[in-house]
Amino acid sequence: MKIQLFATFVFALLSMNSFALHSNGTVYADVNGLVCDFCARAIGKVFKKEKAVESIDVNLDDKVITIHFSEGQVLEDEKIIKLINDSGYDVVRLRYGGE
Repeated sequence: MKIQLFATFVFALLSMNSFALHSNGTVYADVNGLVCDFCARAIGKVFKKEKAVESIDVNLDDKVITIHFSEGQVLEDEKIIKLINDSGYDVVRLRYGGE
């Protein structure tokens, strides 16, 4: 019973850290497959439909999507990855804030 309680506590703590990482309002997604301006515009349209997203920048040279959230808003990592994958691109990793 103690092990289950401890495991639940650790899981809850880790879940809270995911949201804390987004607290500065910026997520960087390193993405494979971004090669042209059309790619950047398509990704921009997908994310601008999300109410939590204030703005998005796509750097084709570095293949990085920078997602800026509205104050107090976030998207879960799984949602960010799904939006990018559904657009036809592969997420290498997500980074937060100054990482």
